[in-house]
Amino acid sequence: MTEWKDGIAKITLPTPFPVGDVNAYLIKGERLTLVDAGVNTEESWNSLTAQMDDLNLSPNDIEQVVLTHHHPDHAGMLDFFPDSLEVYGHPLNERWIRPTEAFLQEQEDFFRLYFQEFGLPKEFFPFLSELRKTLKYSCNRSLTGHLVEGMRPLGLNDWQVIETPGHAQSQIALFREKDGVLIGGDLILAHISPNPLLEPPAPGETERPKPQLQHNDSMKKLLSYPIQYVYTGHGEEVHQLEELIEKRLTRQHERAMTVNNWLKQEKLTVFEICQRLFPSVYQREPILTISETVAQLDYLSSIGEIISNDSLPVLYQATR
Repeated sequence: MTEWKDGIAKITLPTPFPVGDVNAYLIKGERLTLVDAGVNTEESWNSLTAQMDDLNLSPNDIEQVVLTHHHPDHAGMLDFFPDSLEVYGHPLNERWIRPTEAFLQEQEDFFRLYFQEFGLPKEFFPFLSELRKTLKYSCNRSLTGHLVEGMRPLGLNDWQVIETPGHAQSQIALFREKDGVLIGGDLILAHISPNPLLEPPAPGETERPKPQLQHNDSMKKLLSYPIQYVYTGHGEEVHQLEELIEKRLTRQHERAMTVNNWLKQEKLTVFEICQRLFPSVYQREPILTISETVAQLDYLSSIGEIISNDSLPVLYQATR
């Protein structure tokens, strides 16, 4: 039974993805606001409608949507809403939620270049033409307005925006200072560590983002806020935020040091490391597993543990 708690109602929506259900949130502000919008499926829409009915509301009562980030399980169902509904989020959502052919080609070119650098065999390259299929559960509409660090969304005067890139370049969280509540998207989850997903550089940038470093910085950034309670993008709420962040940072460091130990023995490519880290999954999920592998190498490089050469594919080795 969906119900209100301190002006927030948690809506759990089904997805076709391995992560399972996704959480969206209704906020009773000056405007009835839906934070995140599930996937682009009838099943998700029917679930939203039924849970809003528990609150004596319907989707027509929603006055605006705020996106924590652009991934299809958080933005796809926007296509079920009328075009007149206002949608707000970080500017970097735009290229994903209303993708142009030019951007889809840019994404394909980006991964083709890095597949070569990372040493992926030729049999993985056909996957590049399927990248755009990953957006089939997403939407095709534009943002009404942008939300960036420190802003207060229209109609949500108690809430402020915290930029939290890493899992997605577009990711933001919403913080309500009066009771220490955070709606955190996929920044911090109770049961799993979010993937630091590779994305093409932001418009106007040339260097690829380093999502693991961003993700770690975003988690540490939360420690400077008096957060008491976190509503998450998937699964249960988080109560002991500081302890969980410490656990996530420690676990990530340990995983990276496992990779570092391999690189003390021999030089390896990203792909060779990926095969060792994800022996049963890398063939099925190349983007996810390569992203996670590069994450560890970016981290090791940032703390001076490894270096790489200029060969193609690039080889990594430990510095000592």
